[in-house]
Amino acid sequence: MTEQLVEGNNQDTTVVARVVSHPIKHVWAVLLSSQGQTALLGPGAMLGDKGDKWEAVDGAWGITRSYHPLEEIRFSWHADADAPRTWVELRLEAADSDATRLVVSHDHRGAEVDQGALAAHWAEALDRIEGAAA
Repeated sequence: MTEQLVEGNNQDTTVVARVVSHPIKHVWAVLLSSQGQTALLGPGAMLGDKGDKWEAVDGAWGITRSYHPLEEIRFSWHADADAPRTWVELRLEAADSDATRLVVSHDHRGAEVDQGALAAHWAEALDRIEGAAA
């Protein structure tokens, strides 16, 4: 069973959440794989250790800020070379013993963004992650 929620906490944060029918350990392993990294960030991107830069083929880039196994990944995100820095956090929460809630919070404080397009971007990323986990 898949549930998708798109929430707008305020004008500065876009939140997209999805429940996938797989346990956290499985979803985390998928996220760490190259297929999971591509699903989250796009082709060519690989999150590294804290402080490591990542860059996708489409020009999006950022730096890994925190990494807590089975719980969350936080990174900066620039849509392209000239875009302002924004912050993304992907949290994993147990929905039950066989399901995981993925929550993407994108804080774009001070940046001009189309929240609908940004929510659609992260909803599509969660679709890809769910597909990779299947």
